[in-house]
Amino acid sequence: TLTEQQTTQLPALGHNIKPVVTVGSAGLTDTLLEEVQRTIDHHELMKIKVSVGDRDSRDEILQALCAHAGAELVQRVGNVGLLFRKRRKHSRFAAL
Repeated sequence: TLTEQQTTQLPALGHNIKPVVTVGSAGLTDTLLEEVQRTIDHHELMKIKVSVGDRDSRDEILQALCAHAGAELVQRVGNVGLLFRKRRKHSRFAAL
């Protein structure tokens, strides 16, 4: 789980990040789940754009992605979610 310090610092660090994965009308496919896994392994902090359904559907998709990737949902603004998963070794966020 995220600490209070992390919940205040991570949205600021993710502000200038562009979404690298987009969930479209096909929903959560195996290919999409693999891409999220690879991206979070590499970046640790990433944005995902969810372009389907209403607010509840987007929340469900983001929660499913977090569960699959072992990540935390830091922030959701509109149809974009900010996910974080710290690497065990060589983390850019070692101070957090």
